[in-house]
Amino acid sequence: MKKIKIIFILFIFIFSKCEKVVEIDVPSIQPKLIIDAALEVYFNQDSITTNSNIKLSLSSDYFDEEIPAVTDATVFITNLADNTIINYSTIDDEGNYKPTSSFIPANDVEYELTVIYDDEIYKGKATKVKSTPFTSVVQGDETLFSGEETELKISFVDEPLVENYYLFNFDKNLYTTIDDTFFDGAEYNFSFFYSEDEVDLPETVNLKILGITKEYYTYFQILNSQSGGSGGGPFESIPSSLLGNMINTTQEENFPLGYFHIAETDVFTLELVEKN
Repeated sequence: MKKIKIIFILFIFIFSKCEKVVEIDVPSIQPKLIIDAALEVYFNQDSITTNSNIKLSLSSDYFDEEIPAVTDATVFITNLADNTIINYSTIDDEGNYKPTSSFIPANDVEYELTVIYDDEIYKGKATKVKSTPFTSVVQGDETLFSGEETELKISFVDEPLVENYYLFNFDKNLYTTIDDTFFDGAEYNFSFFYSEDEVDLPETVNLKILGITKEYYTYFQILNSQSGGSGGGPFESIPSSLLGNMINTTQEENFPLGYFHIAETDVFTLELVEKN
C-alpha cells in the first residue's frame, strides 16, 4: 500500500510541475459610441407618459469591467413632420440624457435622432410602433426542472391583419421576443418562469409589452443571446459587429453601436408570493 501511495504522490508532483501559466494577449479595440435610445410611450395610464431618456457610452475591451460613459455629447431629436427640435441634456455622470422639455412621440410621425460626439455626427430614424395591452397577468402554480421556479401566466390579444412583433420585459434584465406568425388576430397565452435565483419571494415585478419593428426584433434577438442578459442589461455589452440603425454621417467606417427605437408600451405590476 505504501508503495502505491508514493507512486501516486510522485505522479501528482511531476504533472503539477508541468503546468504552465499561459497569458493570452487580447487585442485592444478602438472604442465605439454606444447609443441606447429605446424610447417607451406608456399608453395604459390615466395620462400618456413616456420614458424618453437616452444613454451614451463607449465600447471597451473584452475583459474591462467598466463601461465608459459619454457625458459631453450634443443630443437632439427632430420631428420630421414639422422640423421642431427636442433638445436633450445630460443628467448625471453615467451618460444619461433626458429631454429639456416634455416629449411624447406622436403617432405616424417619423423622428430623427442626432448625436454629435468627438466632432462626428450620428443619425438614425424611428416611428412609434403600436402595441397591445396585457389582457391578463397572474402568478401560476407550475414549475420546471428544479421545482422552485415561479410561473407567470400572460395573455394578450394580437391586432389582426398586421405583422406584429413584441418585446417582453420581465424585469430583472430578462427579456423575450415574440412574433404573431401563428396567432395573428387571436388571443395568445404563454408562461414565463423565473428561476429561484432571479426572484426573492415575496417580491414585486414590473412587466412590459412593447411593440417593435421586424428589424428591431431581429436585432434584439441577436443582442440578447450574445449578451446573455447580463446584470446591466443587453445594451451594456453590445457585440462589436452588431449594427443597429444609427449611422455615422461624418465617417461611415466609424459606425456606432446601439439602436434608436420608439415603442408603445403597456406596463403591469404584479406581486409575487410564496406558494406551497
